[in-house]
Amino acid sequence: MTATKGLEGIVATTSSISSIIDGVLTYRGINIDDLAENATFEEVVYLLWYGKLPNRSELDHLVIELSGYAQIPQQVIDQIKLYPKDVNSMAALRSTVSSLALYDAEANDMSQEANLRKAKKLQAQLPTIVAAFARIRAGQEPIAPKAGASIAENFLYMLTGNQPDKVAIEALDKALVLHADHELNASTFAARVTVATLSDIYSGVTSAIGALKGPLHGGANEAVMAMLEEIGTADNVTSYINEKLANKEKIMGFGHRVYKNGDPRAKHLQKMSQELSKITGNLNWYNMSIQIEEIVTGQKGLKPNVDFYSASVYTSLEIPRDLFTPIFAISRTSGWTAHILEQYENNRLIRPRAEYTGPSHQAYIPIDKR
Repeated sequence: MTATKGLEGIVATTSSISSIIDGVLTYRGINIDDLAENATFEEVVYLLWYGKLPNRSELDHLVIELSGYAQIPQQVIDQIKLYPKDVNSMAALRSTVSSLALYDAEANDMSQEANLRKAKKLQAQLPTIVAAFARIRAGQEPIAPKAGASIAENFLYMLTGNQPDKVAIEALDKALVLHADHELNASTFAARVTVATLSDIYSGVTSAIGALKGPLHGGANEAVMAMLEEIGTADNVTSYINEKLANKEKIMGFGHRVYKNGDPRAKHLQKMSQELSKITGNLNWYNMSIQIEEIVTGQKGLKPNVDFYSASVYTSLEIPRDLFTPIFAISRTSGWTAHILEQYENNRLIRPRAEYTGPSHQAYIPIDKR
């Protein structure tokens, strides 16, 4: 047996949920460009779970159903209030999602119907958790979700207490569409490995959140914004990036393990970043991002990935930087749960082997002779 580092190029399973073929991302065979320009996030959620786009009545029913599940138990809110004020946002989300299972009577019901209901609860409740966490640490009380509102609208409303405008809702909704699924990425694989033991769906999503927490996966957009803030203004971009490149330091938000000719999602976020910057009147982050892209792509041939422009998009929406990755989790819950449901349907324990590289033919030495 010969190991492949990082499982690169290894096909670990089959899936009908999403694909990346010749640099083209699809959900259930529909090009991400079509979905980003035309679909709402709830349409994408339905597509991932049911394998088809919903008709009007199916979509309306799902929106109402999700908003109906969006409340979280008071015990969970009380738990969040006990977290340290400086706790990592993804650590808080991981612990809170895990605790949801304690208050769900169906947590260990492995029937297909119960698992789909739990997927809906998780998708509906993650935005509530993230918004509640943000408000509680700021010394504010959580705001209950509105009945019948979309996930994007409800999240922005619960975060700020104000009715968000149409542009903000559409921008966040599109970002959620673009992050919803991405074939067998690290967090999705973690979820499938967990539930392949026939553990419950809450355990699977908790595992996925733990994987997404890492800066090489979900934390990259936070790192992009930290870099932009460190640079400060467009005048400093050239010297800063050239120094980083000269020192062979990684520029966050560029390159991708799977895409060799650019991430197809990045162009949608770039356009969104430009539009929001014009509306807010603050073009600084967008202009800096364009400059960075020109330098990095020109010198290294690396193109932006989905994380690069999402940083300036979320900042334009006045979302705190450490909530970027939790928002990623809100979106990716749709994909995680779709993959978990698929794993349950045709399950086999995921148990790879390891190439042993340690010593061999060693004898046991009694303790008094060591």
